[in-house]
Amino acid sequence: MQAFQRLQNAYRAYAAQEQFGQGQPQELYQPLDYILSLGGKQMRPILLLMAAELYLGQNIETALPAAYAIELFHNFSLMHDDIMDQADLRRGKATVHKKFDTNTAILSGDVMLVYSYKYLAQSASGNLAALLDCYNETAIGVCEGQQMDMNFEQMQSVALESYLKMIELKTSVLLYGAMKMGALIGQAPAEEAELLGEFGRNMGIAFQLQDDYLDSFGDAATFGKRIGGDILQNKKTVLYIKALELGTAADKEQLLALYQQACPADKEEEKIETVKAIFERSGAKAALGQAVEAYRLKAVAFLDQLPKDQTDKAPLYQFLNFIMQRQH
Repeated sequence: MQAFQRLQNAYRAYAAQEQFGQGQPQELYQPLDYILSLGGKQMRPILLLMAAELYLGQNIETALPAAYAIELFHNFSLMHDDIMDQADLRRGKATVHKKFDTNTAILSGDVMLVYSYKYLAQSASGNLAALLDCYNETAIGVCEGQQMDMNFEQMQSVALESYLKMIELKTSVLLYGAMKMGALIGQAPAEEAELLGEFGRNMGIAFQLQDDYLDSFGDAATFGKRIGGDILQNKKTVLYIKALELGTAADKEQLLALYQQACPADKEEEKIETVKAIFERSGAKAALGQAVEAYRLKAVAFLDQLPKDQTDKAPLYQFLNFIMQRQH
């Protein structure tokens, strides 16, 4: 993970210089610095830089503005998602609309999106059209995935294919875009840029499926948030979908009933444990583990096809293995 750490340091040094808080009116710009200060893994900008480095060597300065752009877009989407989800906390701190107010969070998110385009253009070197096309495809996909996720909240059951499409759009398409744009900035052939994009897409699906697993079966001390949050929100994850497919009639009836009613605060732990037991005995837990591995192998297969030296690709293999072993 030395390459990741080196690129992360380069990215953070660049981002530290790009402050918004002095902009006027301050009420518009301070929320941008606030949400960016909350931290996070910064996985998307670093993946963009890793892809660019395959073609630029360690001279990745031209890719840094685009890396910042993808992080701005990611945080813009989080700012607006938190409003839609009525979330109080983001990474353990007050969400933007709670710390400031909803109207400010909406407008600050809007200007953050515009700035992401401004920074993206700074990384274009004769291929702005291709970069914009990839960026716009990515951004549209994220919005479509968010709408699908909201639609699922009103549905009693969700098809597995629909759920996988939703997380592909809402989560993994941003990894696809980061990898492909990094390659495009490095002037990679279109076929190679697409291979790297598909590596990111399948890694992203595996990552999100693993997140679904950890939400129910992770360790609260390392996961960083309450175990069972998806269950309490009645989210139709793969665990829920597979439990309805594989469980007994009695378990399916109980699961449907639990997901159709509000849960009193004093019954939350009981609901979580009951649902988790259904997930385990139905085979849904095991099925989800198999799905995570299947998408990990798909990501590996796309990276294997990239006509680059194995030594050059090693940081990407290592990063994939690292995030698949995470506990948070």
